[in-house]
Amino acid sequence: MSGGGPASPGGAGVASPPGERRREPLAAGNPLQPIIKEAGEIHSRLLDHRPVIQGEIRYFIKEFEEKRGLRELRVLENLKHTVSETKEHSLPKCEQAMRDNLNETVKRLQTVNNRIRKLQEKEHEEKKGQFKKAQKLIALDIKRTSEKWSPL
Repeated sequence: MSGGGPASPGGAGVASPPGERRREPLAAGNPLQPIIKEAGEIHSRLLDHRPVIQGEIRYFIKEFEEKRGLRELRVLENLKHTVSETKEHSLPKCEQAMRDNLNETVKRLQTVNNRIRKLQEKEHEEKKGQFKKAQKLIALDIKRTSEKWSPL
């Protein structure tokens, strides 16, 4: 039935737009029912890819998580190996080298400290000597000055 008429067949009084077909409900005993059902199934299998895509997505996520977990596990194992190797081999070597170098550095610092102390003592003695010379010169100058000015 085409819907070009002024009233709908249901008697509701609503006109359907021109050129639009109305579907009439199929009767339960209609011989076209199984064909339509199979056409719908074929249509959903051929054109509706959602179930397949959802399955693929689930599979991808599962594989990704498993591979990621394995990759992270390998990274953690490598880190554990590196840390244990560092702890067992590199750290003792570094500690020993540090102790050796530290002892040598302490000896050098003590030597430098002794040299600086000797230099300071020498400077102090020189300044002391210069001070005594200056005192003697001042005393001599005072003595001379006082002899000039004394009324003898």
